[in-house]
Amino acid sequence: MSEKYDAIIIGAGVIGACVAFELAKKGMKTLSVDKLPEAGYGSTSGSCAIIRTYYSAFETCAIAFEGWHYWKGWDDYMGVKDDHGMITYHDTGCLVIKTEHNGYLKKGMEIMEQVGCPYEQVAPQDIPNYIPHADLQTYSPARRIEDPDFGEPNGGTVPGGVFFPRGGYVNDPKLSAHNAQRAAEAHGSKFLFNRSVVKILAENGRASGVEFDDGCVVHAPVVVNVAGPHSSKINEMAGVAKNMKMSTRALRHEVAHVPAPEGFAPGYGIVYSDSDISTYIRTEGNGNLLIGSEDPECDDREWVDDPDSFDHNFTTQWKTMVMRVGQRLPKLGIPDTAKGVVALYDVSEDWMPIYDKSDLPGFYMACGTSGNQFKNAPVAGKIMAHIIEACEAGHDHDADPLQFHLENIDKTISLDFCSRNRDINMQSSFSVIG
Repeated sequence: MSEKYDAIIIGAGVIGACVAFELAKKGMKTLSVDKLPEAGYGSTSGSCAIIRTYYSAFETCAIAFEGWHYWKGWDDYMGVKDDHGMITYHDTGCLVIKTEHNGYLKKGMEIMEQVGCPYEQVAPQDIPNYIPHADLQTYSPARRIEDPDFGEPNGGTVPGGVFFPRGGYVNDPKLSAHNAQRAAEAHGSKFLFNRSVVKILAENGRASGVEFDDGCVVHAPVVVNVAGPHSSKINEMAGVAKNMKMSTRALRHEVAHVPAPEGFAPGYGIVYSDSDISTYIRTEGNGNLLIGSEDPECDDREWVDDPDSFDHNFTTQWKTMVMRVGQRLPKLGIPDTAKGVVALYDVSEDWMPIYDKSDLPGFYMACGTSGNQFKNAPVAGKIMAHIIEACEAGHDHDADPLQFHLENIDKTISLDFCSRNRDINMQSSFSVIG
């Protein structure tokens, strides 16, 4: 392949495709390469595709609220019709239970006021209006299924919740990446699948392209690592990992797919997060629930050294999550056969993303997305395009961190919060909540 590009993007998940889209809109000739057969085929396909505004820090909440506007107006943002169809965003809202673990959401509500995002406090007696037949006893701390006290209430009751109306879920996460691919292609981007990057090329002290597993070499002055669970391997390949304060690792995770209890959340339902039972759920229009874990300390974390080789079978994690939800929903049945998704998160040390340049000029990274950045993909694409454009024009982002204006909510954030060299953000939940 002798053709030259302005930028090569490694990874065609939803964030990688949005990076390509945003760079292409700036007039850059981009090539996106992915080792899998289609856009969004990897971790994006394993996402619950939840859109929510509540995080642990101002910057991530602001980005999420900004991102909601793009999902709400997805077709207008894409600007093209995909031959595979367009995603549907269900604007159901999100209910979060107040717990001691999340500070009874006091800080979260303060941040919502700072970013101008609406919320509604929900009294305990009103929770069944959102979650029918809910058992309002409390069960924390989370326990392993073999613990003799597993499933035993602790004597308390749920103190209430907060409903965030700006939230919901996307019906098809993989299709969202394909939509972004088509939007990028409409601006001249190219996508290459079933090809692995085996070498990051450098010349005169800066990135100069990539080499593929078939020996083909493609040159570009900009290379962007959006490789998801493979991102740490790509950073090592580029020789930049050793000088980063913030590292990333691949983490194996399971999501359960079970029938909803009869009468639970008719229609398209709701997104529900409950750290008292250490799970979150998302309803579907076909009468099912998706159940994920909020990563309580008692649960083992299975770090994966080789993202190309991990156990795709369900384990006790699946049953534990479903039974924890059964504490809140006594009518929930426990299926005999496990269904759902087993996939990998690309986890940073504080579970917040790295959107940054690197010590190798021309090499950039959007990684460490920690299972919580699907919802921020459109904004992440814009942030990366902003960083790349400024740094390639000579700006020293390390010495003078770039500012980024969130146009839909009219707020400006400093991008040092997502630096590769930041200190661990102690505001984080240190879980998929972010």
